[in-house]
Amino acid sequence: MRKKTFLLFFLILLNISNYMIFAYGSTNKEPDVKALGAVLIDFDSGRILWGKNINKPLAMASTTKIMTAILALEKGNLDDTVVVSKRAAIAPKVKMELKEGEKIKLEYLMYALMMQSSNDAAVAIAEHICGSVEEFCAEMTKKANEIGAKDTVFITPNGLDSGDHHSTAYDMALIARYALNNDEFVRIINTREISFKSSVKSYSVINKNRLLSEYKGADGVKTGFTGKAGHCFVGSVKRDNLRLISVVLGSGWGTSGKEQKWKDTKKILDYGFDNFEYRTILNEGDEIGNIEVKRAKEKSVDICYGQSMTVCMKKGDNNPEIVKKVQDFVLAPAEKGMKVGKAEAFIGNEKVGEVDIILKSSIERHDFKSSVDKLFRNWLEAL
Repeated sequence: MRKKTFLLFFLILLNISNYMIFAYGSTNKEPDVKALGAVLIDFDSGRILWGKNINKPLAMASTTKIMTAILALEKGNLDDTVVVSKRAAIAPKVKMELKEGEKIKLEYLMYALMMQSSNDAAVAIAEHICGSVEEFCAEMTKKANEIGAKDTVFITPNGLDSGDHHSTAYDMALIARYALNNDEFVRIINTREISFKSSVKSYSVINKNRLLSEYKGADGVKTGFTGKAGHCFVGSVKRDNLRLISVVLGSGWGTSGKEQKWKDTKKILDYGFDNFEYRTILNEGDEIGNIEVKRAKEKSVDICYGQSMTVCMKKGDNNPEIVKKVQDFVLAPAEKGMKVGKAEAFIGNEKVGEVDIILKSSIERHDFKSSVDKLFRNWLEAL
């Protein structure tokens, strides 16, 4: 009888537990997404928080235009007047329907590029900045490599499928992270609606990024679709002091794929905000011991952390392991704040942070020569 009662009690507890998981979700459960490649990174550190095929080469469609925009912002002037070429005018849809010879401000092309993904705007921008689409794309690829996106090749400035045009989910996250440090870029991608005029006609542009209105804290970045790439999206969300970047490449095709990219993105971001937090693990000025001093009265001097260290960590996880590397001694004279080593933080084998180790106070030199010099200076001051 007691065994039956215990079994019944156990089954009730199990059902309650299953119900709670069903009703409230498991914050530790990783996102199940349809995307062929996907990643979630911390904006501040660039640390990878989750991923699926993050280094798989894939077509990335109009998420390409993130690099088009940042290169234009760095090499051009938003007040420039762009003259539209025939090549730009005949670019395939989606497009502004620019006309050959039309004159338009570079800033206006940037709105069309990032808000409604205009392919003709991308070509016009590329030709204005570098003289040709080919030269501009070479500069895009070069810039990607400088940022750290090592498996990215740009053949078109608008993301249309061509040759070896490809990237990876991780590379696109790195490119977005770089671009989001540019205030003008952030301003443009967060504009919801704008109207402007060229030398020919008036335009009205509406932002197609649904995340801006459907997800709390969203502030970017770019949609994309081609027949080869499928539906893609690079997103950015900031809540309180935590900012996350998500990427999905190849979330699907057709109407269902178009909706799936938003589902995938939200699942990834939900996982990030449910499971990660910034944690300060080292504080600037905290003493961590001392270091031997030579040629001074003092035999040692206190050392401390030169900066605070904050790490994006999974909630509930133990703090990272701190490895300190400090030189054997310091020669006087030595100034307060002098770097004498470093402290590195590791989660497993992953290095997640580094700060300097510095002297807590200054040390004067004290040997025969310095003592004689000091006596002489004191004698002169007394005269």
